[in-house]
Amino acid sequence: MTLAVRLPLLAAVALTGLGLTAPVQAQQASISFFVTSVGKGNGADLGGVAGADAHCQALASAAGSTNTNWRAYLSTTQPGGTAGVNARERIGKGPWQNAKGVVVAKSVEDLHADSANITKQTALTEKGETVSGRGDAVNVHDILTGSDPQGLFSTAGSDTTCGNWTKSGEGSAIVGHHDRAGLKDTRHMNSWNSSHGSRGCSQDALKSSGGAGLLYCFAAN
Repeated sequence: MTLAVRLPLLAAVALTGLGLTAPVQAQQASISFFVTSVGKGNGADLGGVAGADAHCQALASAAGSTNTNWRAYLSTTQPGGTAGVNARERIGKGPWQNAKGVVVAKSVEDLHADSANITKQTALTEKGETVSGRGDAVNVHDILTGSDPQGLFSTAGSDTTCGNWTKSGEGSAIVGHHDRAGLKDTRHMNSWNSSHGSRGCSQDALKSSGGAGLLYCFAAN
């Protein structure tokens, strides 16, 4: 084959390749919600909410996101549960969509209503992958939130945030389950953001009840 013939063919192949990858790159760039593909590795000690936010930002940037204001969906509390920071007030106004362009919620109110579209099929990682849950060989459906069903800090008075995300030993944190079976699956144990307390704050304690220290991340633009 002559060089004159080969060059147009190579150009066509290159353009075809760009055509296949461009939609994927566009989706990754516009992602505004994901479950972290990995935790920070030290149980619920995330370095506080600032460390959790940085973890979200790093994973999103590595996946090609152009958003620069990522926030972890986490609440914090003061001793006694009389004051704190609400997760729902940290994440912007929405709407939010996953790595495949599926909208999970149109607004903060929608996110905390029965209509929130957070299920195992939609709560994807920053890479667009599903997160294992009930029925899988490894279950990591416990997602750290420290929040009640409305995304508010808990007033229970006990530790519900593993020392505001600085403990990796004793303590507890409220977790949600990302693998709801559908929009109607709103029983307490299947709440996406407030299902139960963890058995502790260490990596092993989180693992024992079906967790890995994963987080929900939202673009707060």
